[in-house]
Amino acid sequence: MPTLTSAHDLITAVPFLIGFHPTRSLVLISVKGGAIGLAMRIDLPEQLDSEAIDLLAHHFIKDEADAALLVAYMPIERKDGDSLLISLGAGLIRSGVSIQESIVVRDGRYRSIICRDLECCPEVGITVPAIEESLIAAEHVVAGIPMPYANIADLIETLAADPSSFDFDWSEEVASYFIAEDAEDIGALRRDGVESMELLLDEYRIGRGPTNRTLVARMVGRMIDVQVRDYALGVHSEDTYDLYFTMWRELLRLAPRGFVAPIACIVAAMAYESGDGALAQKALDRAFEDDDHYPLASLLRRVFNAGWPPESFASMRAELHPKVIAAIFE
Repeated sequence: MPTLTSAHDLITAVPFLIGFHPTRSLVLISVKGGAIGLAMRIDLPEQLDSEAIDLLAHHFIKDEADAALLVAYMPIERKDGDSLLISLGAGLIRSGVSIQESIVVRDGRYRSIICRDLECCPEVGITVPAIEESLIAAEHVVAGIPMPYANIADLIETLAADPSSFDFDWSEEVASYFIAEDAEDIGALRRDGVESMELLLDEYRIGRGPTNRTLVARMVGRMIDVQVRDYALGVHSEDTYDLYFTMWRELLRLAPRGFVAPIACIVAAMAYESGDGALAQKALDRAFEDDDHYPLASLLRRVFNAGWPPESFASMRAELHPKVIAAIFE
């Protein structure tokens, strides 16, 4: 991720940070020691009360942020972007978080409400740049990471079941990799699940995606085991997040009935950790459609609805993952 040194950089980076081109949204990005930290998106509120502002400020405090980057994506019929950002910024400043940039995007143009230089920040704003020609786009293409989706609806569509997931032969192939709780060789089967994960990520890393259907079936089937699922919950790092998130979303589409819930929970946790609660809730909907009593889905729903700070997932994963590794390999 290039350093965001200008409003132009920030506007081109936001779709990559949250995975799609936002509309009717507030995007909040933390800055720690000059580096980009947590990126959050919420639906554009009619107004921000003190309780909502305090909750958002709490996320920045938990992330140990020094400063914040704020962007309000306003519909053309609303002209209160400045006041929303001013209220939000004031709340963050009271909590010890300075405002590095604050931008309103409306009617295809953007404008910093902090900059007072009319030459670089005219009152009418500047045309939103085409991100396809940006440095960050080039870096994503080189890394094999998909470009952002056009909108959140397109992103949510990536969670919908693919027609091929209903094929009987496909379901049978996935089921052949099911791990029974009383399997005599359960340790070896779990280790095979971890190996499948690593092999499939390599497929994504070189741009093949889910083309190896046998490997995909093996991975989806092994995910039914709680230990393999929990390993998947904590395996991604900052460097591999985008590849894993793409992989799990595509596997969620391909998972046949009865094998959806574990993968949907991984997608939900990763979406929430990245700051997109709306996508996380949609992923949990898919989990409950598959199994309305799936324990992890119920736990995540309670956590999300309680407003747990997204960064808490990173701490939880860091604490849980070594224990899962020990359980599988020792």
